[in-house]
Amino acid sequence: MAIPGYTDYKRREYCKDIKCPIQKLLDQTSEGTPDSEEVRGICKSDCIHTTYEFHHWLIQHGYEVVRRAGTGN
Repeated sequence: MAIPGYTDYKRREYCKDIKCPIQKLLDQTSEGTPDSEEVRGICKSDCIHTTYEFHHWLIQHGYEVVRRAGTGN
């Protein structure tokens, strides 16, 4: 749920924006098929990009990572 005045990150927005070759393979499959699950497995366990790259992409595109006060550590 988006905070008023903000837009939530859309799934795979980063991957599509940076033209990730794995995302291009995923785009060629139908969601939920064995082929798409195989390609998704690459993303889940062997992503070719780092959280550092993703985090900086978020910042460059105006995203903010927030959480509700009083939750977590």
